[in-house]
Amino acid sequence: MTPTDKKALSERDICTKYITPALVEKAGWNLITQIREEVTFTKGRVLVRGKLTSRGETKRADYILYYKPNIPIAIIEAKDNNHGVGDGMQQALGYAEVLDVPFVYSSNGDAFIEHDRTLTQGQRERELALDEFPSPRELWQRYCLWRGIGEIENPIVTQNYYSDGGGKQPRYYQLIAINKAIEAIAKGENRILLVMATGTGKTFTAFQIIWRLWKSRTKRRILFLADRNILIDQTKTNDFKPFGGAMTKIKKRQVDKSYEIYLALYQAVSGNEEAKNIY
Repeated sequence: MTPTDKKALSERDICTKYITPALVEKAGWNLITQIREEVTFTKGRVLVRGKLTSRGETKRADYILYYKPNIPIAIIEAKDNNHGVGDGMQQALGYAEVLDVPFVYSSNGDAFIEHDRTLTQGQRERELALDEFPSPRELWQRYCLWRGIGEIENPIVTQNYYSDGGGKQPRYYQLIAINKAIEAIAKGENRILLVMATGTGKTFTAFQIIWRLWKSRTKRRILFLADRNILIDQTKTNDFKPFGGAMTKIKKRQVDKSYEIYLALYQAVSGNEEAKNIY
């Protein structure tokens, strides 16, 4: 294909004919498990003007690359060949900041520009030929060096998320909370506070953290506390259902140690379960 013909291609054509082959055939990324294209990760901020509401700009990344499902490590912003190779970088950097992704790329089908957010000094940007894009292993090694993840922590950090096969994906901010919590616990931090607003999926986030710690055998006994019976019962029936027979509810301070996942009211483990005026 001549340069003139290449400039007639759409952005999607550039992705299909140049960027995706560079990732899969040259760098060894798995098209099914490690590459997602045109990923809408937020519908935009809700804007309120008097009695009227509207949505801000939708954010959609051309590519998000994952070391494993739900562990994103790179973003690529694509442009057609009438743009410069680095023209998508500022947009990609904005997405990378929101998603907490360290490796950022822009491409117009001729080459890649890489921006390494893990570097605090030195050259953070460099141009790469199409056949020089880093492999998943290389980027993961750089990620681990940045995060301080060693051989001991790696199996914990890379433990699979729970999936019921239905395609439900954590929201981008849930991924950040889950992955950062797992990394911190893997490195020995024992006191972690996650603050999430009502309706943002706190129970689902807690479930995925607990699931990954439990499946990796990092933690053998786990206690989930809430302040109302309905929250405990809903959690046991819904989000925590996959724990099955390993899970029980503590009542009146009676603990059966044959279980591994425990759900309880604060009152049930601290005093009289029927105490009045405790909400």
